[in-house]
Amino acid sequence: MLETRNLTIRFGGHVAVDRVSCAFHPGTLTAIVGPNGAGKTTYFNLISGQLRASAGSVLLDGVDITREAAPARTHRGLGRAFQLTQLFPNLSVLENVRLAVQSRRRQGLNLWSVWLDQRATRERAMELVTRVALAARADAVASSLPHGDQRKLEVAMLMALEPSVYMFDEPTAGMSVDDVPVILDLIRALKQQPDKTVLLVEHKMDVVRELADRIVVLHNGQLVADGEPAAVIASPVVQTAYLGIGLDEAA
Repeated sequence: MLETRNLTIRFGGHVAVDRVSCAFHPGTLTAIVGPNGAGKTTYFNLISGQLRASAGSVLLDGVDITREAAPARTHRGLGRAFQLTQLFPNLSVLENVRLAVQSRRRQGLNLWSVWLDQRATRERAMELVTRVALAARADAVASSLPHGDQRKLEVAMLMALEPSVYMFDEPTAGMSVDDVPVILDLIRALKQQPDKTVLLVEHKMDVVRELADRIVVLHNGQLVADGEPAAVIASPVVQTAYLGIGLDEAA
């Protein structure tokens, strides 16, 4: 589904991501972990198109998308949720999700098609709002939501785009203990779909242990471990690289 080949980016003399080659397959959730500054989010930015690679390539379904901009990659099926929420702050919760549904259906400004499908679009949007436990706040302005609810709204918008690849960058960051299970349940449901590929950058090792089918470890921009969670967590190189201590302590 998704592959990077020798993917590299340099900022001056600093190599932030260094020749990372990795393939990600449908029906699996891969957690990408590593110490602060390891290159995890930069690697995500290269895959989703927020940054342009210095060398190497990104392929989706065998098509080289390395030079395509982020919006083009989104239309091809790459869906990205950010550490910082990307919302329409002055619109309601429901309107944010409705616009995402409308974008997926490419209704644009064709008023006739919008009118014909308005009810179905709104119903789909409300379904997603309900799935992320925001039905009671459907009419609230997005900017008025607490951080945890904004993260849930962003996940609803991502789901509305129906991507083939879901990319979550620390989806539970800043969330209350009560909010976290909602997001984890949604991600768990997504990874059970055999045609979906899920990538997760996460510092919380309890979340990684619970969700991941596979762990990829980056350190100083390089891929240093890749495999099943138990084997990777037990690896000495990983326990040394992950903040210089054992992963159990890092959790």
